[in-house]
This record gives sequence, C-alpha cells and structure tokens, in this order.
Amino acid sequence: MIGRAFFVMMLVALPAAAQTTRQVLKGDSVAVYNLVGELRVEPGSGSAVTVEIRRCGVDADKLEVQTGPLRGRETLRIIYPDDLIVLPDWGRGWSTSLRVRDDGTFGDGRDWHGGGVFREGREVRITGRGRRDGLEAFADLRVAVPAGKSVALYLGVGKAFVTNVDGAIRVSVATADVAAERTRGSLRIATGSGNVDLRDGAGDVTLASGSGNVTASGVRGTRLQLETGSGNISVSDAKAAEFHVETGSGDVDATGAEGDDLSFETGSGNVDVALTATFRSLTIETGSGDVTLKVPPAVGAEVDLGTGSGDIDLGGLTLQVRRIEHDRVTGTLGDGRGRLSIETGSGNVRLVKL
Repeated sequence: MIGRAFFVMMLVALPAAAQTTRQVLKGDSVAVYNLVGELRVEPGSGSAVTVEIRRCGVDADKLEVQTGPLRGRETLRIIYPDDLIVLPDWGRGWSTSLRVRDDGTFGDGRDWHGGGVFREGREVRITGRGRRDGLEAFADLRVAVPAGKSVALYLGVGKAFVTNVDGAIRVSVATADVAAERTRGSLRIATGSGNVDLRDGAGDVTLASGSGNVTASGVRGTRLQLETGSGNISVSDAKAAEFHVETGSGDVDATGAEGDDLSFETGSGNVDVALTATFRSLTIETGSGDVTLKVPPAVGAEVDLGTGSGDIDLGGLTLQVRRIEHDRVTGTLGDGRGRLSIETGSGNVRLVKL
C-alpha cells in the first residue's frame, strides 16, 4: 500500500506534458497575443492564418485559448489566469511587468521601445526567480501567414522569429530579441528591451528597440527606419528612398548605404557611414562622438560641416569653400545638387572619397 501511494504521488508531481492544438483565423486582419513563450512567424498557404499552440510547464493545462473578433480584428489570445507567472527554468535574476486586459490583450497602441503608456487591465509580473506561488506555464506559437495578410503579433517575454513572410507584419514585444529574414511587404518590429536583427528585407521597414542593438542587412524598399533608445545600430547593403537611423546612446555604423533622403543621429556615440551613390539630402548628427563619411567620387552637394570641439578633415575632396572657421566649413562639392549637413557637439568630422 505504501508503494502504491508513493507511485500515485509521483504521478501527481510529474510536470504536465506539452499540449499542442491548432487554430484557424479567417479575415484580412489578424492579431495574436501571448504573454510568454517562443513566437515563430512563417509563410502559410490558403486564405487563413493558422496558429499552432504548444502549451508547456507544470500548469500548462490552466492556459486557455480564446479566439474571436476584437476591436476590428480577428484575434487569438492565450489567457494566463494568474498575476504572477514563474519560469524557474529560464534562469533567475530577471522580472518583467506589464498590464493585461481580462480578454488577454495588451500593448495595443503602444510602442514598447519608448512611446505611450498602456494603462488598461491588471498588472502581471513574469519572473524567473524560482518562486513557486505563481503560474508555471508558457505557450510556444507557430503562426503561418498567407501572402498579403495583415497580422499583428504581441509577445511579453520570450523570443520571436519572422521568416520568409510577405504581408503587413507587426511584431510588438515587451522583453525579447526579435530576428527576421527574407521578409516582403510592410514590416514593423518593436521591442522594449532586446535586440532586433533583419536580414534580407524588402518594402516599408521599421525596426525599434528601447534598449538593445538594431542590425539590418540586405534591405531594399521605400522606407527604412532604425531606432534604439540605448544601443548600437549597424546597417549594411541597404537601399531605401527614405533612410532614417537614430539612437539615443550608441554607435552608428552604415556600410553600403543608398537613399534619396538619409539621416543618421546619435545622442552620444560615433557615426561611420559609407555611401554607394549620390543623394538628395543627408544629415548626420551626434551630441558627442566622431563622424566619418565615405562618399563616391561623383558626389555633389551643398555642404555644411560643424563641430563644437574637434577637427574637420575634407580627406582630399575638392570643396569650393564659402565659409571657413575653426568649428565650421561650408561650401559646394561637385555639382552641388544634394544637401549635406554634419554636426557634432564634441568630436572630429572626416570626409573620405571612396
């Protein structure tokens, strides 16, 4: 009898097996919400978005999947019935809090990287500190998106991957790294804390992080916007009509960049830009740091170079000087068709002919 009782207790103590289900979401606009887990966004067939849900953890059976239209979109929501979610296997020493409505939605209308405040709903804390008085559960999602669909994906904590999709894709996460590759259409990625990386994208692209590095390579499109509050930005082999790069604190490194209207800004950090073609407008600003600009031989622009404390080096370029002072140089390069402005509060300005 003792052996039998012990065996029954052991069965009760065993973690619940992962539970996998599948949902189909019809409609041109779809939104998916999940507080914790891994998110994978991949191409799909047919006319509907499909979501494979894998619920994990000892409390996996307590997670509920809800679907239905909300605020003009067809939605899928993973409902966590506790205000404390504990993930001891994910490591200790971290904690994230966010507000969640009773219907499982969160983050709508907010840019996690630093804009807006989401005040609705109850506060939910997600932690890996090993406490056992909370809900120990999470859900991994695999979202299959047919071409041309508009899909918004919201994640609290975990990891996100977007691969080979074509549509209007928005990924908004509170604390997670996001990696994307081979995307087409409109792509907007925002994370409150984490790195963002895009390789081979085409279309209208916005990548933003509140705290983390942003990397983009092989991007072609109408607009490319890269932003981080604190972190480095690296972009290579990128072409866009509108090209904007900005970090509050960090270095900017752009290699093989091409665009009509370009701007590179950092509050504190070095800026190193290498262009492959002429431009209509180019602005580079840093509060504190050196600026190096590499330009093709045929570049033509009205030039304004300024530094609060540092040297200005024209690197052998022939400039028709209009004004020269210890901290500012203005003049004309080539045919003067474009407009070039470089400003640093403290640092050197250097032009280099490729």
